[in-house]
Amino acid sequence: MVKRTGPTTLALKNLIQDLRDLSKKNNVKIWWRVAKDLEKSTRQRRAVNLYKLEKYVKDDETAVVPGKVLNLGTFSKKTTVAAYQFSEKAREKINKTGKAITIKELIKQNPNGKKVRIMG
Repeated sequence: MVKRTGPTTLALKNLIQDLRDLSKKNNVKIWWRVAKDLEKSTRQRRAVNLYKLEKYVKDDETAVVPGKVLNLGTFSKKTTVAAYQFSEKAREKINKTGKAITIKELIKQNPNGKKVRIMG
Protein backbone atom coordinates (compact mmCIF):
# COMPACT_ATOMS: atom_id res chain seq x y z
CA MET A 1 0.00 0.00 0.00
CA VAL A 2 1.24 3.49 -0.85
CA LYS A 3 2.01 5.80 2.05
CA ARG A 4 -0.01 9.03 2.04
CA THR A 5 2.35 11.99 2.10
CA GLY A 6 0.08 15.02 1.72
CA PRO A 7 0.86 18.18 -0.23
CA THR A 8 4.44 18.58 -1.32
CA THR A 9 4.57 22.16 -2.59
CA LEU A 10 5.76 24.66 -0.03
CA ALA A 11 3.23 27.30 -1.09
CA LEU A 12 0.34 24.87 -0.56
CA LYS A 13 1.67 23.75 2.82
CA ASN A 14 1.95 27.39 3.92
CA LEU A 15 -1.58 28.16 2.69
CA ILE A 16 -3.01 25.20 4.60
CA GLN A 17 -1.19 26.28 7.75
CA ASP A 18 -2.39 29.88 7.36
CA LEU A 19 -5.98 28.67 6.95
CA ARG A 20 -5.73 26.51 10.07
CA ASP A 21 -4.18 29.32 12.12
CA LEU A 22 -6.86 31.79 11.01
CA SER A 23 -9.57 29.26 11.78
CA LYS A 24 -8.33 28.79 15.33
CA LYS A 25 -7.67 32.48 15.91
CA ASN A 26 -11.08 33.74 14.73
CA ASN A 27 -13.06 30.55 15.47
CA VAL A 28 -14.20 30.32 11.84
CA LYS A 29 -14.92 26.77 10.73
CA ILE A 30 -15.06 27.51 6.98
CA TRP A 31 -11.28 28.05 6.79
CA TRP A 32 -10.68 24.74 8.59
CA ARG A 33 -12.85 22.99 5.99
CA VAL A 34 -11.03 24.63 3.08
CA ALA A 35 -7.67 23.59 4.59
CA LYS A 36 -8.91 20.02 4.98
CA ASP A 37 -10.03 19.93 1.34
CA LEU A 38 -6.70 21.34 0.11
CA GLU A 39 -4.84 18.58 1.96
CA LYS A 40 -6.38 15.94 -0.29
CA SER A 41 -4.43 14.47 -3.16
CA THR A 42 -4.53 16.25 -6.51
CA ARG A 43 -6.86 13.62 -7.94
CA GLN A 44 -9.39 14.11 -5.15
CA ARG A 45 -9.21 17.89 -5.12
CA ARG A 46 -12.27 19.70 -6.42
CA ALA A 47 -12.61 20.93 -9.99
CA VAL A 48 -15.50 23.28 -10.72
CA ASN A 49 -16.68 24.51 -14.10
CA LEU A 50 -17.98 28.04 -14.62
CA TYR A 51 -21.54 26.92 -15.31
CA LYS A 52 -21.77 25.51 -11.76
CA LEU A 53 -20.60 28.82 -10.32
CA GLU A 54 -23.12 30.62 -12.53
CA LYS A 55 -25.92 28.38 -11.28
CA TYR A 56 -25.27 28.30 -7.53
CA VAL A 57 -23.47 31.52 -6.55
CA LYS A 58 -25.49 34.68 -5.93
CA ASP A 59 -24.48 38.23 -6.83
CA ASP A 60 -22.25 39.97 -4.26
CA GLU A 61 -21.31 36.64 -2.72
CA THR A 62 -17.88 35.04 -2.53
CA ALA A 63 -17.27 31.50 -3.74
CA VAL A 64 -14.26 29.48 -2.62
CA VAL A 65 -13.06 26.54 -4.68
CA PRO A 66 -10.48 24.43 -2.82
CA GLY A 67 -9.14 23.15 -6.11
CA LYS A 68 -9.27 24.36 -9.71
CA VAL A 69 -11.80 26.46 -11.63
CA LEU A 70 -12.27 25.28 -15.20
CA ASN A 71 -13.52 27.04 -18.33
CA LEU A 72 -16.71 25.16 -19.33
CA GLY A 73 -19.72 27.47 -19.41
CA THR A 74 -20.34 31.18 -19.14
CA PHE A 75 -20.05 33.52 -16.19
CA SER A 76 -22.03 36.75 -15.89
CA LYS A 77 -22.35 37.41 -12.15
CA LYS A 78 -20.68 40.19 -10.19
CA THR A 79 -19.12 37.90 -7.63
CA THR A 80 -15.69 37.18 -6.25
CA VAL A 81 -14.33 33.71 -6.94
CA ALA A 82 -11.36 32.53 -4.90
CA ALA A 83 -9.58 29.32 -5.81
CA TYR A 84 -6.30 27.52 -5.43
CA GLN A 85 -5.91 27.40 -9.24
CA PHE A 86 -7.67 28.80 -12.31
CA SER A 87 -7.43 27.83 -15.94
CA GLU A 88 -6.42 30.84 -18.05
CA LYS A 89 -9.75 31.08 -19.90
CA ALA A 90 -11.75 30.72 -16.66
CA ARG A 91 -9.81 33.58 -15.05
CA GLU A 92 -10.47 35.77 -18.12
CA LYS A 93 -14.20 35.01 -18.12
CA ILE A 94 -14.57 35.69 -14.40
CA ASN A 95 -12.61 38.96 -14.54
CA LYS A 96 -14.93 40.34 -17.25
CA THR A 97 -17.82 40.71 -14.80
CA GLY A 98 -16.55 39.57 -11.40
CA LYS A 99 -13.23 39.11 -9.70
CA ALA A 100 -10.91 36.08 -9.64
CA ILE A 101 -8.52 35.97 -6.68
CA THR A 102 -6.43 33.42 -4.82
CA ILE A 103 -7.48 31.92 -1.50
CA LYS A 104 -4.55 33.71 0.19
CA GLU A 105 -5.90 37.08 -1.02
CA LEU A 106 -9.39 36.15 0.21
CA ILE A 107 -8.29 35.35 3.75
CA LYS A 108 -6.55 38.74 3.91
CA GLN A 109 -9.69 40.53 2.69
CA ASN A 110 -12.25 38.50 4.65
CA PRO A 111 -10.67 36.80 7.69
CA ASN A 112 -14.06 36.14 9.32
CA GLY A 113 -15.46 34.29 6.30
CA LYS A 114 -18.67 36.30 5.98
CA LYS A 115 -20.79 35.59 2.87
CA VAL A 116 -18.41 32.88 1.67
CA ARG A 117 -19.66 29.69 0.02
CA ILE A 118 -17.55 26.58 -0.66
CA MET A 119 -18.14 25.21 -4.14
CA GLY A 120 -17.36 21.83 -5.60
